[in-house]
Amino acid sequence: MELTPAAADLVRRLREAHGPLMFHQSGGCCDGSAPMCFRYGEFRTGGSDVLLASLDVDGVAESVPFWMSKSQFELWAHTRLIVDVVEGRGSGFSLEAPEGVRFLIRSRLVGS
Repeated sequence: MELTPAAADLVRRLREAHGPLMFHQSGGCCDGSAPMCFRYGEFRTGGSDVLLASLDVDGVAESVPFWMSKSQFELWAHTRLIVDVVEGRGSGFSLEAPEGVRFLIRSRLVGS
């Protein structure tokens, strides 16, 4: 799992404004299938979630955990996930919404 340079820049800005961060991606429809960024611990994970990665971002003191629902993880298990950012607001509660941008996942198939 990785972040594009634009996503890493946004994570740095959000970390400065909000403190430690975390991501969660559910298996819901629409924006529910996009990664949501929260203050660390603000979103409660449970037995139906998988910790995919702890993302290290230059300029951020702590790693940023990335969680995904198990059902979504099963669909993405054979891909390399890339967190990116694009213009346009999503309809969720993700911290970047007031910035006029939203996180999204890009993917590449990995060898079988």
